[in-house]
Amino acid sequence: MLRPSWLLAATGLTGLAVAVGLRPSEAASAAGQDWSPFVLVAGLLMIGLVADGDGLFAAAGARLAAVARHGGLLFTGAALLITVVTATLNLDTSVAFLTPVLVHTARSRGEGEPALLYGCLLLSNAGSLLLPGSNLTNLIVLGHLHLNGGQFAARMWLPWIGAAVATAAVVAIGERRSLHTVTAEPEPAPRPVLGLGLAAIIAATVIVIVIRSSALPVFVIGAVVAGIRAWQGRLSPERVWQVLGVPVLAGLFGAAVALGTLGRAWSGPSVLLSHLSGWATAAFAAVATVVVNNLPAASMLAARTPPHPFELLIGLNLGPNLCVTGSLAWLLWLRSARDAGARPSLATASRLGVVAVPLSMAVALAALAVTGGS
Repeated sequence: MLRPSWLLAATGLTGLAVAVGLRPSEAASAAGQDWSPFVLVAGLLMIGLVADGDGLFAAAGARLAAVARHGGLLFTGAALLITVVTATLNLDTSVAFLTPVLVHTARSRGEGEPALLYGCLLLSNAGSLLLPGSNLTNLIVLGHLHLNGGQFAARMWLPWIGAAVATAAVVAIGERRSLHTVTAEPEPAPRPVLGLGLAAIIAATVIVIVIRSSALPVFVIGAVVAGIRAWQGRLSPERVWQVLGVPVLAGLFGAAVALGTLGRAWSGPSVLLSHLSGWATAAFAAVATVVVNNLPAASMLAARTPPHPFELLIGLNLGPNLCVTGSLAWLLWLRSARDAGARPSLATASRLGVVAVPLSMAVALAALAVTGGS
């Protein structure tokens, strides 16, 4: 029996082959729009892998446990850490590397594991609005906007803050019982290596903000630093393959191109979006992420220039908090949490998401009206 990741790869690549066979020109156009986000996330995941090997994430978690003497402060610090890592290194990097760190941080304090565990997932999705590289959907839709990272952030910084604060509030209230007591002294914070990983993070962040087409430069940085660690014997090819999740990325790319081809060959999605207001566009996009995942949904709905691109992104980025089918981040989060010995509940995560999504979307859309909507 095929593993789920290989089943997804087979399904997505079959869809890609059908799209190329039936509509080669539209498929080529869709692939041209979709390839750069996947290349960028591969580069950011490799940078995150090196930074994790340097102990940057573990040191941040241990330092947080040491200085936050109350459960509420611990959660607030974790929320800030999650949103910053998501904004700079992509939500998939955040859930892949911060989930085990935050589980360990909570256990070292004897408190807070549910709040930090579910907060890592929901805040990674909610915190992915700031920069183009924060979420693959941003880059897919951004192809129509011709904005660099700084211009994009100028439009999205307030919705980013609003969505993150609203989501954090829902998680903190929903899991407040796990943030009450401290039964253990935190472990001493390890000393991180301030070298290759940190330099790569800084370089990638600057490139994403300044350069409009940042995928290849960031991928090269990730490949170089991962190659250096492999040459030093500190990183194995098997670990890189595991973190990248190549079968899943390949399957999602195939599905994205297939639905992007559909969106070009069939005017239905474009006509529908043209009749929706900004708020209705966001709601429709949120539902679409649950039905077909946010990346294929972005490719289909942005196959032609959408009338409300920023509202579309709010729905595509926040909608995945509703259900496990919403984004790749859920799969990475589940794997990382289980590897850390946690027992994440999809039902609990979705229960929190059902409350957080409409609230965070409303706050983000109201904030977008302040910074300038579509």
